[in-house]
Amino acid sequence: MIRVLLADDHPIFREGVRRILERTPEVKVVGEVDTGDRVVQLVRDVTPDVLLLDISMPGPGHLAILRELKEGDLRVRVLMFSGYDEAEYGIPALRSGAAGYIMKSFTAAELVEAVRRVHSGRRYVSPSLAEQLAAGLDRDSDLAPHLRLSTRELEVLTMMASGMSLKEIAAKLNINPKTVSSYRARILEKLGVKTNAEIVRYALEHDLVQK
Repeated sequence: MIRVLLADDHPIFREGVRRILERTPEVKVVGEVDTGDRVVQLVRDVTPDVLLLDISMPGPGHLAILRELKEGDLRVRVLMFSGYDEAEYGIPALRSGAAGYIMKSFTAAELVEAVRRVHSGRRYVSPSLAEQLAAGLDRDSDLAPHLRLSTRELEVLTMMASGMSLKEIAAKLNINPKTVSSYRARILEKLGVKTNAEIVRYALEHDLVQK
């Protein structure tokens, strides 16, 4: 049995997803949540195998949720679903620990296949996103600059954008403050900005943190 938790702030969409999944004998929907700040606690409470996580909900951003799940050692497989551009939002989500990324234009068969695949320990991405990954997205100058950030750089970026100081980030990640400063310098260079305020503005514009 695949235990699934739905996280999306649109009741009608959740109902549609639930109906699709409940037609699949080996899938059971064990809970629903409509705000980001309740996701992690509900994962602890109902212990799903797969979390279907909308990329944009009220509350903490999806990258913050992925980070908290990882820090809490909550071994749930996360399948992101969204109407946003695959390259711009899918790559950071996958780098931050998501097991898959599926567009909200999915068919019933695609959704069920995605859930089965991430539950089995594999990744799920669309053929077009897989092609872009294989082509080396971080070398493509046409992509958003944050796609060239490493996983740790992206993590530091989201923490800075949420208002944390470099010392607080160092304590949170259990690393030396000088190392965080090095990450900051690389982030500034890759994003083409000069100040912390510009980092925050960039993160908000690209929906990398809660607005």
